[in-house]
Amino acid sequence: MTAFRLLEGVLDVLRERTFDRPPALVANAHITGLGVARALSAHDVPVVAVDRVGDGAAPPSKHVDVAGQVTYPLDDRAGFRADLEALATAAGRDLVAFGCMDEWVHALADTDPDGVRLPFSGQETVDAVLDKSSLYRIADDLGVPYPETVPLDGTTVEDAVDRLGLPLVVKPALKREFEEAVGTNVVEVDSVTELREIVTTAETAGVEVMAQQKIDAVPGADHSLASYRGPDGAVLSVVGNARLRNPPAFGTSCLVERATEPVIEERARAVLAETGYHGISEAEFVYCPDREEYLLLDINTRPWKWIDLPVTAGVNLPMAAYAAVTGASYESDGVHDARWLFLPDYLDALATGGRDRLEPADWHALVSGAFEDDPALTTGVYRPSDPEPAYQVLQTALGVREYYCAC
Repeated sequence: MTAFRLLEGVLDVLRERTFDRPPALVANAHITGLGVARALSAHDVPVVAVDRVGDGAAPPSKHVDVAGQVTYPLDDRAGFRADLEALATAAGRDLVAFGCMDEWVHALADTDPDGVRLPFSGQETVDAVLDKSSLYRIADDLGVPYPETVPLDGTTVEDAVDRLGLPLVVKPALKREFEEAVGTNVVEVDSVTELREIVTTAETAGVEVMAQQKIDAVPGADHSLASYRGPDGAVLSVVGNARLRNPPAFGTSCLVERATEPVIEERARAVLAETGYHGISEAEFVYCPDREEYLLLDINTRPWKWIDLPVTAGVNLPMAAYAAVTGASYESDGVHDARWLFLPDYLDALATGGRDRLEPADWHALVSGAFEDDPALTTGVYRPSDPEPAYQVLQTALGVREYYCAC
């Protein structure tokens, strides 16, 4: 099991190692970071996982070579840059960085540390995609539909309610700052009073927010384009269908299946091409029964929780991104059907009324561990061949903490 170390401990380990290819730097080091680490390790890429704390799923994985603490970029952007430059110097090789949450992506693009290669677009392009105000303007120009949205910086809450009705959804232009201030990145409000309170909180935090029509989405109909778009415009992609979420309305996906939905491919690729973005991304769409079409919600310019799905389906997006900035080779052997399951959330969803979409044979494969030999089924965290991450998640869920060595 990899120990989670303080920065000096990570530097010591890196100085003792010799790398024949650039190591990957994965930040942060939780479920998404674990998926990226496993995808890269399958191609013998060494992985350095960093975070502000050591209780994520990635550090104990056998697919992580060294894990440790760096300065959190929202606390100290200059300190974050200095830490990453120190890591690159200690490794004696450039690092290839994968930001696995928005704040890490922004920090990497904004600070552009020496000795760190970024397999995605620069700050201006990332901002144009991540900022929903900009994203929806681009969607408007392309005729890509999205939920009716009212910016709240130049509109009264009463006018927003008159236009959108109640309940409605409040979202930030940029997720992470809002989440830090409010505790979540989506808030459903049922009254003018609630809306005014959220707007006041956002204004105090200096966060731009917007009101959005609540879509009575069809459960199990959400789709996303999981893709890597290269600097030359070439795209590797898989459409994922979120069959079950937990909680159902705004929860994270816990069962995702590969799907064929040409309109999702077409619309997502058009937006990405218009922005000029290159890198890994997830373009999220919700199906609106009233309008009878898919509406663009968001594009994440980074890996996300079910990044394992495209890898299992035959499209290793992290390796494609790594290869583009290192000269390594990667080609997909073709796409096939696949499913991704995050077992803790799936079980919780079933316990609260969700419909079981797995067959008895699937449960047998999960319990026996045979699913690891199934090219069409993968899980987030839980793998018998790499058990420590699941143990770490279980400890956290039970309120028990593992105190990693800080040497």
